Amino acid sequence: MVALKVSVQLEDFSAQEEEKRLLSDRRDIGAIISFIGLCRDEEPPLSALELEHYPGMAEAEITAVAKQASQRWPILGATIIHRYGRIEPGAQIVLTLVVAAHREAAFASAQFIMDYLKTRAPFWKKRHFLDGSEGDWVMPKIEDDLALDKWFEAKSSLD
Repeated sequence: MVALKVSVQLEDFSAQEEEKRLLSDRRDIGAIISFIGLCRDEEPPLSALELEHYPGMAEAEITAVAKQASQRWPILGATIIHRYGRIEPGAQIVLTLVVAAHREAAFASAQFIMDYLKTRAPFWKKRHFLDGSEGDWVMPKIEDDLALDKWFEAKSSLD
């Protein structure tokens, strides 16, 4: 049985605590892949990145992609935490942990989940600058869309 945990939250998270929870009492895990996304500063300098989401929908969409990953690869568990609210440069935004018996499944599914989160998850980002001005809502980049598309092209070529 695949252990999945999805959380969309205001508060910060501890990757170490989440990793301990996933590994607890498991002896069949041979690989754990951990990805932590941080709020990076930009030019002009940011005071914060504001993330909004559609409550309920965001959790359901992320859970659906985690289940999709577990159907495509033989993973044993995944934890996905995505924050919302005002996040300052250097702070954690997203955590993706994937465990599997072998590294290939863990790497592929973690990358698939992150490519989805970057482009399709129902989050909206707005930049707030140190000078007090606000930027526009951030639009996905074409290269992010292409990164996600490759997963579906690869799957359809196998069908």
